[in-house]
Amino acid sequence: MALESLKAEVGMILEMFSNPPYDRFELYMQLKEKLNEMRVFGMTPPDDLLEFEKALDQEFATKQPKARRPLK
Repeated sequence: MALESLKAEVGMILEMFSNPPYDRFELYMQLKEKLNEMRVFGMTPPDDLLEFEKALDQEFATKQPKARRPLK
């Protein structure tokens, strides 16, 4: 992995920590947004995040988010 890509990924992770999600659905939406940004800029998202995205896609495709509860 190129140093620039690694720096960008670390920066994105730190940004996520500075703006924590309110609940699981918001986490899902933030993850999709960040992965789409990476794709637009020609970066390859890490495999573990792609697997997490796929799992969340399946989770939220089968149900609508209920009352929003904060993450613990």
